[in-house]
Amino acid sequence: MPKLGMQSIRRRQLIDATLEAINEVGMHDATIAQIARRAGVSTGIISHYFRDKNGLLEATMRDITSQLRDAVLNRLHALPQGSAEQRLQAIVGGNFDETQVSSAAMKAWLAFWASSMHQPMLYRLQQVSSRRLLSNLVSEFSSRIAARTGTGSGLRPGRAD
Repeated sequence: MPKLGMQSIRRRQLIDATLEAINEVGMHDATIAQIARRAGVSTGIISHYFRDKNGLLEATMRDITSQLRDAVLNRLHALPQGSAEQRLQAIVGGNFDETQVSSAAMKAWLAFWASSMHQPMLYRLQQVSSRRLLSNLVSEFSSRIAARTGTGSGLRPGRAD
């Protein structure tokens, strides 16, 4: 019987090892065996938790996008009465949070964007991330325009294609 709480520990361990591998050898050359070795587990553990390399890459990118979302939201929540300029700065600042600008994270983002053109699940994650950024920016610009003109801005989030 597995130890209680082990799943979250193993998943974190494997995602961190994946980021290290991508940082060192790139997404394409990062193998399940290399990642398992870095994490100190068998390759079977990766299959157990993520099914295959694509599942692990998806989980890794979900983790990075979650960190991005949290970085932006933490900054926005710290400014409940902030000006539009402050809120826009918070959105931009969240995108340049330390969780997003480490060597491993930046290389993972670049590999993710390149791979998303050919892998439907990564493409979907990329679209969600792009739309979230666009929606945040449009919302802030809309409120800024409305505050200056006393009307609605008419801006609507569109497709982030």
